[in-house]
Amino acid sequence: MNTVQPLVITNANLKTGLTVIPDSAVFINENGLIGDVFRMSRLSSKTFPQGTKYFDAAGDTVCPGLIDTHIHGIGGYGTEDMSAESILGMSEELVKYGITAFLPTIYPDGEEKIKKSEEAILDAMGKENGARILGINVEGPFISPKRPGALPQESISPVDIDYFDRIIDHGQGHVVCMTVAPELKHMHALALRAMARGVTLLAGHTDASYENMIEGMQCGILHSTHFFNAMSRLHHRNPGAVGAILINPEMCCEVIADGVHVHRELVKLLTRLKPAENIVLITDSLKPTGLIGNKLQANGVDVMLSEEGAFVSVEDNSLLNGSALTLNKAIANMSRWGVSPDISIQMATANPARIYKFNNMGLIIPGKVADVCVFDSNFNPRAVFVGGVRKV
Repeated sequence: MNTVQPLVITNANLKTGLTVIPDSAVFINENGLIGDVFRMSRLSSKTFPQGTKYFDAAGDTVCPGLIDTHIHGIGGYGTEDMSAESILGMSEELVKYGITAFLPTIYPDGEEKIKKSEEAILDAMGKENGARILGINVEGPFISPKRPGALPQESISPVDIDYFDRIIDHGQGHVVCMTVAPELKHMHALALRAMARGVTLLAGHTDASYENMIEGMQCGILHSTHFFNAMSRLHHRNPGAVGAILINPEMCCEVIADGVHVHRELVKLLTRLKPAENIVLITDSLKPTGLIGNKLQANGVDVMLSEEGAFVSVEDNSLLNGSALTLNKAIANMSRWGVSPDISIQMATANPARIYKFNNMGLIIPGKVADVCVFDSNFNPRAVFVGGVRKV
């Protein structure tokens, strides 16, 4: 482990990922770990290694680094480029928004492209100069042709255990999760195989009935992809995927809190119905996120940013193409919609870390990796530390 210059962040309004500790301080040790958390009233009684630096948070929010577990691209870089340089570009762009760790997410654009995208991510891992790469998120290919969303129809596949194994093998143990449709034939066998191989399955791009969803939950599909989007709707005679996720508190869900993909009142309803610890904020953002221009490209399609703040097709601006959200903006939105910032931060830090078993991160408590953000009142980052090293 590289030696890090010890640091004390003082005068913090600390949101640990689980609780709030006002007027506090965080000590980051030479190993890049959280060494201590304490009230400012105890600072004078503390001793630190020679050369320890200090950063005054001046009452601003200090919290764990944000973790984006579903993201396709940002700043002109994307997984669709199938290059390590582009994945590393994503890493450097993301840290500017307070994201300290992410799962590059691959579209199911045929087996060869999936494998090339995996190779690019694997090649980039360990070379990051910004947000750390936690592994690989594969969105598909075993999804419903009735609910493709923006995913290419021709790449959708029936359940194929050998195909699944080839994808996982090619990821060399770094495929963290995969989106699937629980209603597909042979999904039970695939779910058991995924469990044996340590891959978390999410229900998404699915036309499942309520009963299909319950059967999926019974074989371990307990998380879901971009809730409300590309899934069977709530109906009073068939609650569908949406109903199953709302009704069953143990079912986790991603949500894109941009106010476009899901109406803000439905996001607020979700937070009232589901335990906060089972909601994960994600961006699902596309390659041109953060760029300015009338003609941008995402997955080979000309897109533009709508007045509402999402990407739409240039040819048909009524066609929603994808998200332009950043995770700090998602937290700011949730706060504007009446969800407390400490809960919103938990949804972007501690929750994804727990669900995906990133056990050394997502919380500011002693022994965890010192991925730490200092945010101003608008959730713009004043300082971002990855492993105790300042990046912003």
